[in-house]
Amino acid sequence: MAQQISPAFWELLPQLRFEPTPRRIRAQLGNNTVVDSDHAYLVYEPRRVTPVYAVPARDISAELKAHDAGPYPEDPLAHVPPNALMDPRYPFTAHTAPGQPLDLQAGSHGLPGAGFRPDDPDLADYVVLDFDAFDRWLEEDEEIRGHPRDPFHRVDARQSSRAVRVHLGGRLLAETRQPLFVYETMLPPRTYFPREDVDWDALGASLTRSECPYKGTANYWSVSGHPAGADLAWSYESVLPDSAQLKDRVSFFDERTEVYVDDAKQEINSLFRF
Repeated sequence: MAQQISPAFWELLPQLRFEPTPRRIRAQLGNNTVVDSDHAYLVYEPRRVTPVYAVPARDISAELKAHDAGPYPEDPLAHVPPNALMDPRYPFTAHTAPGQPLDLQAGSHGLPGAGFRPDDPDLADYVVLDFDAFDRWLEEDEEIRGHPRDPFHRVDARQSSRAVRVHLGGRLLAETRQPLFVYETMLPPRTYFPREDVDWDALGASLTRSECPYKGTANYWSVSGHPAGADLAWSYESVLPDSAQLKDRVSFFDERTEVYVDDAKQEINSLFRF
């Protein structure tokens, strides 16, 4: 019997997963390179949907010691639902695999809890590292922002002439016959609207910014007076080369709006609801 790939992919999420990468990986604190490895892994702890880097301990120019959480440590998993899928909003210290949290001391830089040594023979002698604890990460000589790129992750943008409109609480926010549909692994399809097809009277600028390692740096807008309106729309003002088509287009969270494509209301697949 034929096997659909995507359900099998989701079935792996409860497991500790890893994938070797042939790329040279470096991490810096200030002007100092603290990590430099040609033998890095991408590691996904159970329920994590994005990877972090792990390198052999010998490739870390820092003292590694057992993490001292103090006398009354707060459980970083205390507020995480038992079956929740975990994206980069959850802290690195919310470990879902057995292992030893580590502190790193690199000269005057102390990084408490920035390392993790899993109790797994396939990851013996490897230390998983907190991406956000370091100032700068490089794959070869290219800076990586946000989080490491997943080799199984794609972002495909496709021009279309279909009619798309988006509403919030009965108000039309955007309508176009020139949508750009973006299909990204493990995320619902997104519609990116030309700026001239957005009702800017409905949107107010937000202070929120986000970094995507595949697309770039996004600014956000909100719709006031509606409980689902905070940071509802975004646009990549600074785009990475692979996502140049997204420049200055605007997208909305389908999960919090009503979206119609050729007059058919769109439903979000339950697999996409984190």
